[in-house]
Amino acid sequence: MTYPATYELEAPLQVARWRPLVHWLMAIPHFVVLYVLMLVGGIVGLISWLAIIFTGKLPTGLGNFTAMYLRYSARAGTFMAFLHEEYPPFTFDMQASEPGGTPLMVDFDIAWDGRNRLTVLLRIIVAIPAFIFSGVIMFAAEIVMFIAFFAVLITGAWPQGMRDFVVKAMRLGNRVNAYAMLLTDEYPPFSLD
Repeated sequence: MTYPATYELEAPLQVARWRPLVHWLMAIPHFVVLYVLMLVGGIVGLISWLAIIFTGKLPTGLGNFTAMYLRYSARAGTFMAFLHEEYPPFTFDMQASEPGGTPLMVDFDIAWDGRNRLTVLLRIIVAIPAFIFSGVIMFAAEIVMFIAFFAVLITGAWPQGMRDFVVKAMRLGNRVNAYAMLLTDEYPPFSLD
């Protein structure tokens, strides 16, 4: 069974040796856009929460905005982490399904109707264990990215195991975010599969 939020990176392990030195700098415009999207996303999240509590369904436009925000965030994050060389596009496709065109494929199977109002009402509390687990894994992934920084500078390629772990950690973060931002009622698994 697959989780309703998918996250797949299809990029070669090779990265130009100079890339880790400047990817963070090249990603600054995306993080400015992400900051604005995060502010709007907070308002959309609150409206989505109220809509699900009162109607039992997630309005399509709100769900699609959240999916776009999470997809855009994932693309900027993988680029900043120098997991691929392709500069992410400034696209804002407000749809649950992946439009394609980048090495990162982030797709959402959004639960529109028949939402569990009780779990949505208590979502921020219920999600705490998932946030803690994801936080620990992401901390470990940050350490791996720091080591990989030097590996890429020296060899020009990500070590396979390190990159696999970082991608799995980012996949977990994407699943937790999809749950926390009300795209699904299915609790994110405590695994890196």
